[in-house]
Amino acid sequence: MRLLHTMLRVGDLQRSIDFYTRIMGMRLLRTTERPEQKYSLAFVGYGSNPDHAEIELTYNHGVSHYELGSAYGHIAIEVPDAHAACERIRAGGGAVTREAGPVQGGTTVIAFVTDPDGYKIELIERKP
Repeated sequence: MRLLHTMLRVGDLQRSIDFYTRIMGMRLLRTTERPEQKYSLAFVGYGSNPDHAEIELTYNHGVSHYELGSAYGHIAIEVPDAHAACERIRAGGGAVTREAGPVQGGTTVIAFVTDPDGYKIELIERKP
């Protein structure tokens, strides 16, 4: 078994595609339109299956906002330099919600950003 993708419901598909591609540096891998079923999909990632897990962005036609609830945590992305990633994301218009620094009680450098729908993304620094 292996992780294939994570699905996130989004309120504006193009806005989310723009965030994940332009600000987070992912590629738009494919889209699917299902007008009869009233939803649209976009898959984004740094590579595609089977080599990489993807994010499935799901837009349910006519729904512009979701309550995230208290169970959802975050998506984690490896970066070579968390400070530089925060600066690049901020310069692109993204929201940095926790500046880069050591994780509480440890030495791993992390940061958090939030996507346009409020989903948290953890940046974990791992030097190449």
